[in-house]
Parts: sequence; structure tokens; C-alpha cells
Amino acid sequence: MEKMKQELLKKFEEVFGDSKGAGVYFAPGRVNLIGEHTDYNGGHVFPCALTLGTYGAARKREDNKIHFYSMNLDSFGIVEASLDDLTNKKEYNWANYPLGVVWAFKEKGHTITSGFDMVIWGNIPNGSGLSSSASVEVLTGFILRDFFGFDVTNQDLALIGQYSENKFNGVNCGIMDQFAIAMGKAGHAIFLDTATLK
Repeated sequence: MEKMKQELLKKFEEVFGDSKGAGVYFAPGRVNLIGEHTDYNGGHVFPCALTLGTYGAARKREDNKIHFYSMNLDSFGIVEASLDDLTNKKEYNWANYPLGVVWAFKEKGHTITSGFDMVIWGNIPNGSGLSSSASVEVLTGFILRDFFGFDVTNQDLALIGQYSENKFNGVNCGIMDQFAIAMGKAGHAIFLDTATLK
């Protein structure tokens, strides 16, 4: 973790000039042991969080701009969005996932008072079914809660992540991915009733 933290902050400094005041965050990926595809039908699932996941370095800005940079997708460079126009744009590509979480917080009545800069790096293989998008969503939730002091639980963050993926990104996912990532604990799996979240 310490080595990854240094790498992230080094890249943050490269991309944004310096890393003063930037925090480092992590959200895991997840694997499901049994109950595939039952979560969006309100069934039972049995997932667990992984040691693989998404690391992020982020810092608040003084203005309304939001800058996203992925070390996995260097070719996109810095993706710039704004708090004044939280809409899904094709050119944002992968950044629509963290941006969707910003949008979902506002939709749920949480006031985000400034933009932020964010660099992410993940070691979840793309397309592996280990939920890289949900990991990015929960990571963004952790960052926003920390920056703006929102009174939201990890379960709330899971629901906000799912809401953003459903409504902002148009992916009809259930709650399992975000829930397992936000609520997972080392050495544990989660037996979840997706209809009640018990």
C-alpha cells in the first residue's frame, strides 16, 4: 500500500503540478461466490471483497472544475468536467463513472461546494467480472464523504453508486457489487438478501 501511495502521489504531482494536500484512498473489487445475476431480481448473493481494487489520490479545488486522470488509461489524459454541467458525455469515457457519483450525491440532496482533482490506478483486470466500475464508484463516494463531511454510511455509498450506474450510466446493475465493495471486511464473505439489504 505504501509503495502504491508514493506512486500515486508522484503521478498526481506530475499531472497537477504538486501533491500538497492530496489524500490517498482505496476501494476493493469483489468476487461473487454464488448467486450470479440474482441481485437485480431481489435474490440472495454471497460475495466478498478482494485485495485487488482501485487506488485514488484526490484533492479539493477552489473552483467548480473536476479533473479525472487514470494511470490505466493514460491515452485519455486529463478528463475535465464541471459541477455546473453534470451530464454523461461520450468523450468523458471511463470518467462518466466517477462523475456519475458526483451527480448522484447532488440528486440525493448533498451539496458539493467545489471541484476536485483525482488520479486513479486499479489492478482489477478490465472485463474480468470483478467490478472495476463499482470499485471506482465507491472510491469516489469515499472521497466525496471525506472532502465534504457528508453524513452517509458505507451502505448509503453503495446505494449512491448503484443509483449513479443505473441512472447516469444507464447500466441496469443490482446492488451486489457496490454493497460488497463498500461493506466488505477482510476474511469475510457477505450473505446478502438484495431485496431487503439484510
